[in-house]
Amino acid sequence: MKKLVKISVFFLVLSALLVGCGSNENTGGETTEGSEAKDVTIKFGVTPWTSTVPPTKVAKLLLEDMGYTVEETNADAGGVYTGLSQGDLDVFMDAWLPVMHANYMEKYGDSLDDTAVSYMEGELGWVIPTYVEGIEKVEDIKGKEDLFGGKIYGIEEGAGMTVTSREMIEELGLDLEFVASSEGGMLAQAQRMMANEEPVLFLGWRPHPMFANYDLKVLPSPGEYFQTSEVHVVTNNELQEKAPEAYEFLSNWKMSVSDIEDMIVKIEDDGVDAEEVAQEWIDNHQDEVNAMLGE
Repeated sequence: MKKLVKISVFFLVLSALLVGCGSNENTGGETTEGSEAKDVTIKFGVTPWTSTVPPTKVAKLLLEDMGYTVEETNADAGGVYTGLSQGDLDVFMDAWLPVMHANYMEKYGDSLDDTAVSYMEGELGWVIPTYVEGIEKVEDIKGKEDLFGGKIYGIEEGAGMTVTSREMIEELGLDLEFVASSEGGMLAQAQRMMANEEPVLFLGWRPHPMFANYDLKVLPSPGEYFQTSEVHVVTNNELQEKAPEAYEFLSNWKMSVSDIEDMIVKIEDDGVDAEEVAQEWIDNHQDEVNAMLGE
């Protein structure tokens, strides 16, 4: 009888332990010690640009540590801004202001919050390989369009750089066809041509590993077509009330352009998982992380 009681007690203890383990697994271990899971989902808009991924992943991991559920939605720039304005998305980490995304801010600005400046060195414009001679600025292309096969390769329709490029072609009277594609498609075409040292004209921006992998120069453009941009964090107007701690964290956001470029190279060139790269940045930049978290 005593033996039976001992066996029963053993199984009761074992059951309690298993239930406890099951409860821990349900939480996913996502929150840090002392944080509580929050019944709030924060949705990030993610454009198909390599510069969007590192800051999005770092912010995602830190918000999950704070107890939030985080979702990512892939869309082009127009879709992201539309989603933000309608409340379907909460955060965009890669808003190029004041010029490149000015059209979106003008259209949707009343429902958006310009939350923080991530970095101020966002260089962008038309680029060519340095081996191409006789072209030092955009105006030099006029009359020499055949040098580039009469084409400039760009990213998706709706992107600010695409809209601006089409305006430049028309207003400067350039005999160029704008070939819209994805970032990956544009770069694949440029890489094929550069491998044979052919002249090629395409869109470029920093941060991007293209400037680490190839000798490129950004062509100065006239007027205000392309200017050095600040890259901002933009949220919808409802986030501050919906998730005040998350909003406060994002309002303190800052990440250097060189750090983002280093992360892009690890993700794109070395094939390291994006969240692993983001976690490595967090582990190696605790002072910056603490400042953003207000600690």
